[in-house]
Amino acid sequence: MKLFECQKCGQLLYFENTRCERCGTTLGYLPSAEILSALEPKGDNLWEPLAQSGRTYIFCANAAHGVCNWMAPAEEARQFCIACQLNRTIPNLADPEQRRHWWLLEGVKHRLIYSVLRLGLALITKQDDPDKGLAFDFLADPGNETRGTASIMTGHLSGVITIDAAEADPAERERRRAGLAESYRTLPGHFRHEIGHYYWNRLFPEEAQLAAFRNRFGDERADYGQALEAYYASGPPADWRNCFVSAYASAHPWEDWAETWAHYLHIVDTMETASAFGIAPRKKVVSRSELATDLNFDPYREADFDRLIEAWLPLTYAVNSLNRSMGQPDLYPFVLSPAAIDKLRFVHEQIGQTRR
Repeated sequence: MKLFECQKCGQLLYFENTRCERCGTTLGYLPSAEILSALEPKGDNLWEPLAQSGRTYIFCANAAHGVCNWMAPAEEARQFCIACQLNRTIPNLADPEQRRHWWLLEGVKHRLIYSVLRLGLALITKQDDPDKGLAFDFLADPGNETRGTASIMTGHLSGVITIDAAEADPAERERRRAGLAESYRTLPGHFRHEIGHYYWNRLFPEEAQLAAFRNRFGDERADYGQALEAYYASGPPADWRNCFVSAYASAHPWEDWAETWAHYLHIVDTMETASAFGIAPRKKVVSRSELATDLNFDPYREADFDRLIEAWLPLTYAVNSLNRSMGQPDLYPFVLSPAAIDKLRFVHEQIGQTRR
């Protein structure tokens, strides 16, 4: 994620900010320009961004609920921004707990859509294309929320990503993480994984395009239900670390793709954040050159995958060591094998081809 600057006073701004803390100016995010801008009121709920003088925008209708700071061009006459247009179902806002969960979910979803747009991927709503479009259902079970066994399944089906709103509760998410013996379970991880399933359908629409996929991930025509049943009954193979980014990736080729896709998004977004803060690990004691890196490039647009991975590995050494110094689990608790890196390269190449 980028850092931003108030165009009026120069104050450091973050992606979710709605007001400059120094000068008090109202802020709005312009997705087409990829910038958080200071705004000047123009009457009738119209705003002129200082980053794009001469144009007028309106706030997304969800700004009224405090869950969105994105804007839409006034001439488009749309009620919602490009991120909120994707919502099909939201939690019950009359329930304060569900409202809080929705605020957390929207924050993560907006960061996801930021990544999708930065990568140059096509973003189509279900309203515009019921067959190929994308939609989100944020569901909450009022009789079971954050307690007991989950009855809502987070997943993807035919362009609809369902997120169990209970996952927004840190205690419940940790309970599930421990129960499933996962080293990593986060809201961004869920969103990135599920949208990976969506883009698999978009990137491999025809049988002829699947040969390269199957060469790396396996044959996705294997029975999905049986594969998951076998995984939960017996767990991953003993040598899964040699081939997969995570244990769950070994369950089925579709899950391998979605997990690898999620890791790719972890990598490019974390590297962009590190670059924005000027973080670049430099060796101090050891002589191994792989512990030094240069982040002076745009990870979302870098064509050379080797440059990405050569920068990512020393960055993970550094941030994991920082977490351990604070008594926290590793920030990135994964070891990328050569086979897993090759799969990440494949994801990188597919995104690059789509963008071109």
